[in-house]
Amino acid sequence: MDQKTYVMIKPDAVARGLAGRIIARFEDAGLKLERLEYGPVTPAQAAANYREHEGKQFYDGLISYITSGPVVKMVLSGADAVVVTRKLMGATNPVEAAPGTIRGDFGLELDANLVHGSDSPASAEREMAVFFGA
Repeated sequence: MDQKTYVMIKPDAVARGLAGRIIARFEDAGLKLERLEYGPVTPAQAAANYREHEGKQFYDGLISYITSGPVVKMVLSGADAVVVTRKLMGATNPVEAAPGTIRGDFGLELDANLVHGSDSPASAEREMAVFFGA
């Protein structure tokens, strides 16, 4: 099933110069880059994107981190794009991520784990609206 998904290359990956290599992984897997924007995440975007974590112990640190530097915001499309991007990213904790995944190959720590990808088609729609408008 052809679908769209939202992916963000986070500040740590951008700072380490990994954005091009990460984008290439998605394209090599057959996903099409529909939209791309480089720049900051505003505090309002961060709050909207991570609203389900509000009130949790790690929330303030998460907002501070995601707004700490530029990111690459993308819309990718292709067959089962949500599942494909999640598999390419690997486990959230880089220590648990399989070799060959983005986090398995490049990840250094859990709190700065390189990339965010929507976990469902519904989340993708919501996140694309947060970062790119209706």
